[in-house]
Order: sequence, then structure tokens, then C-alpha cells
Amino acid sequence: MRPFTFINVASSVDGKISNEKRIQLRISCEEDLRRVDELRAKSDAIMVGIGTVLSDNPKLTVKSEELRKRRLAEGRDENPIRVVVDSKCRIPLDAKVLDNSAKTIVAVSNLANLEKVEALRKMGVDVFVAGNNKVDLKALVEYLYNLGVKILMVEGGATLNWAMLKEGLVDEIYIYYGNMIVGGKDSPTVVDGTSFDPPIKLELIGVEKLGFGVLTRWRILR
Repeated sequence: MRPFTFINVASSVDGKISNEKRIQLRISCEEDLRRVDELRAKSDAIMVGIGTVLSDNPKLTVKSEELRKRRLAEGRDENPIRVVVDSKCRIPLDAKVLDNSAKTIVAVSNLANLEKVEALRKMGVDVFVAGNNKVDLKALVEYLYNLGVKILMVEGGATLNWAMLKEGLVDEIYIYYGNMIVGGKDSPTVVDGTSFDPPIKLELIGVEKLGFGVLTRWRILR
């Protein structure tokens, strides 16, 4: 068993989520940022890859006080569980995602630095170990499901998006296309990694103009 899982990503019209320097770009408009906060508030956990933590240092919490209060009224924690996929355990100990505003799980492989793992556990971080060279994502999502995670939001980056899709662990994808073209053959796209053969087929289940861009919602076809 696994959670219902969706990817949410903001992209340029040419499919880029950053430039070749991996510098965070402001692609989303204010309306889209509010939509993302709503999605976070509805989710039981938010997952990112270590690359996102190292480049953006996100906190991965619900920004709206009203939405946090709604979660509390529903008998849930103020913020969703935060999950970092970090095979070698490279996460800085002062990363924002490790603060005490929400429970954090760092998923590592057997290649992880044991001293770093022990340091995280002393900080109260839940370290989940599965996989030899890379985190076993199927084992991870099953672990999350058994913790009570029924809705999982994946916020990238491109490598994690690719891995989750490759393992067949994604149900839907939200892509917000901002009003810009980034370019660059080495700029990360919505999904990196090697090509899927055959390509993964999608069904368009929603499209709307949002701010200066367009929001699309896709269902994975099995």
C-alpha cells in the first residue's frame, strides 16, 4: 500500500524549473503560491530531494495561519510531515527543513554517513534507511503509508520527480507554466534522468489560466 501521490511543479513555458546555475527562479505568481499552500495544507506529507534542500533551503511548511488553524481544527498537526530523500545523508544540520515546526523524516541509503545519521537522530529527526546505493522509494512510501500518510505531495526536484515516476509511484501531476522562457540545454527540466521507454502517457484532467500563467493537472495512465 502507498499514499495517493502527486507532483507539483512550476515550470517555464519551455519546461525549465531553473537555469543551468540551479539558481531558484520566481516562476509562480501570487495566485499560484496560494494554491500551493492549499495543497500543502491538504497533504499529510511533503517530499523533496536533497538537491532542492541544498539549492533552495525550503522550510516546507504551510504559510497561511488560517490554513494551519484549519488543520488543527481537523485534529491534525499544524504542518504536514516533511520528507527529504537524501541517499548519502548530505543534508546540512542547520537546514530549515530540520527545525521544530514540523516532524521531519530523512530517508537515506546504506551509503549514508553514519556519524551524520546519528547526529540527525540526536536532533530528534526520524532517519529511515532503505536501499543500497539509492533510497528505496517503494519501501519509503510504504513506510509513510503505515505512518498514516494517505496524501503525499512531491515538490521536486527534477531527479526525484523522475525517480518517483520511474517507480510508478505517482498518480497525478500539477504543472504551473509561468510566463517566461528560460532556455539552456543544461537547465533542469520538470523531469530529468534518462528517457522513459515507452513514454509515460497522461490524461489532462484540468486546465485554467492563473495569474500570468496556466495551471495544468494531469493523471498518470497505467
